[in-house]
Amino acid sequence: MSAVRNIMVFGAGGFAREVRWLIEELARDGAPWRFAGYVVSDLERLGPHDSRDAVRGDTAWLDAHRGEVDAVAIGIGTPQARLRVGAMLETDFAGLELPSLVHPSVHYDRARCRFEAGTLVCAGTLATVNVTLERFSMVNLGCTLGHEAAVGRGAVLNPSVSLSGGVTLGAGVLVGTGARVLQYLSVGEGATVGAGAVVTRDVPAGETWVGVPAKLLGAKK
Repeated sequence: MSAVRNIMVFGAGGFAREVRWLIEELARDGAPWRFAGYVVSDLERLGPHDSRDAVRGDTAWLDAHRGEVDAVAIGIGTPQARLRVGAMLETDFAGLELPSLVHPSVHYDRARCRFEAGTLVCAGTLATVNVTLERFSMVNLGCTLGHEAAVGRGAVLNPSVSLSGGVTLGAGVLVGTGARVLQYLSVGEGATVGAGAVVTRDVPAGETWVGVPAKLLGAKK
């Protein structure tokens, strides 16, 4: 049996609590993880919805306690923050593991899917074949990802998103709750797809598209 390993969650809000639950579910399923608390970038910015009781400290605390921590998962649900924290962890805490955490209920082709370091796949998700998640990307509850779907570094899929086969999302993309992206389309780096939108054309980098069918935010109908 593998030795139990301590994993911190970076962040302390609602999604961080969901990541804690993911870790605890993995542990019940036999994975060697032990939730060891939350760590944040700035203790002064803790808000009323943060889990203060389980916050161990900030990045200075993490640096001082490296010997007690084996791994870190990013419990933040926005793409730019995931990218920023991921880059900081890679640079300043290179010795800590950044595992890919996949909830036990997720159904996917283990032989042909590739989930890179720091990725999160939450409960109830279905991924088929040759799906790629780049570093620090996150797939929230109940999503579906078709064949050859590719999710870029730090990109975030909110709950119930559907990516058809061959869809490509660039780095830092945000796809809102319940949105759908049709087959073989691309969403460019840093773009946002609004909740409930249906994407029927490629979305350029940095733009926000909303509606059914999705159009550039503010564009004439």
